[in-house]
Amino acid sequence: MSARPIYLDNHATTPVDKRVLDAMLPYFTEQFGNAASINHVYGWEAEAAVKQSRQIIAEAINASPEEIVFTSGATEANNLAIKGIAEAYFSKGKHIITVKTEHNAILDPCTYLEKLGFDITILPVKSDGLIDIGDLIKAIRAETILVSVMTANNEIGVIQPIAEIAAICRGNDILFHTDAAQAIGKIPLDVQEMNIDLMSLTAHKIYGPKGIGALYVRRNKPRVQLAPQMHGGGHERGMRSGTLYPPQIVGFAKAVELAISEMESETARVVNLRQRLWENLSELGDVVLNGHATKRLPGNLNISVGGVDGQALMLGLQPAAALSSGSACTSAKISPSHVLAAIGRSDKLAYASIRFGIGRFNTAAEIDAVSQHAIATIESLRQAQKVMS
Repeated sequence: MSARPIYLDNHATTPVDKRVLDAMLPYFTEQFGNAASINHVYGWEAEAAVKQSRQIIAEAINASPEEIVFTSGATEANNLAIKGIAEAYFSKGKHIITVKTEHNAILDPCTYLEKLGFDITILPVKSDGLIDIGDLIKAIRAETILVSVMTANNEIGVIQPIAEIAAICRGNDILFHTDAAQAIGKIPLDVQEMNIDLMSLTAHKIYGPKGIGALYVRRNKPRVQLAPQMHGGGHERGMRSGTLYPPQIVGFAKAVELAISEMESETARVVNLRQRLWENLSELGDVVLNGHATKRLPGNLNISVGGVDGQALMLGLQPAAALSSGSACTSAKISPSHVLAAIGRSDKLAYASIRFGIGRFNTAAEIDAVSQHAIATIESLRQAQKVMS
């Protein structure tokens, strides 16, 4: 049997760290109680585990434990934030601002709200993927109730000036939400210092389990009101009903704890690998970096390759590396990335794009092996293109 390809799709998901799995295991078979059933020791154990996990996640973003609402992931957290604010504040206004390069878990709820009579402004981005602050200021109206801008883009890795955006929102008495699914554990986040009112998080991008996430909801200055989108039991202080899943919650907290404690050293290591990969591939010529050169996630390298057919490129790379051409949630669609279109890439270049997601378990040897295979593949495809033309 041939060896499995080198995994370089860590923006789509990550393997569960063995240390995370070890923390989770007892809560499947030994301490398996329901955290809401607190009349016996099994429930007390589960409740204590959830409480400690909530504390760990809150401390990671400088929040209080009561401000952490557990969800099934960042998609649900985004929906809860967007729809929950729209429903709670519609008497104040029906205008929401977001950005063209957002994940569909933001854009689709906004489209849904538009059908209900809300007015949605979708800001463009510059060629480097960053928003123009001037565009945001011009878009704000008296009836604007929410601005949602993702911290770090899932495709091109661009990190937006979140603190500056949030400060503008705070000065205009507008709530600010950020999808930080790709950012938690990779860059420092402080909801107090950055004036963030709502923040979506997930575990599976940082070596935790799938199916668990959270929404940070500010409790004071201002106290954010949120209409629940799931009813039935009043869990999570009435904001998200459903039996809590202690194994996942414990795994989420452990993943956050590890990512925060190792952030400095891991960032330096992964940036070096990214730079190594970029230097190798850029020698080919006619290779374009997508997104800002430095204001990006440590492990993200998104490139467009000229002179090749996009489908042939991905097929040629598959035996050596597990890669993506864009968001994992939309990679099955036969259409160019809306993110790459937003930064001005032609359809041809957008189709011939590769997203490298370098992670915790990747090595320099793997980067070199993928580089060599990618270079050989691209040169071969370009040569074939010349012959055909």
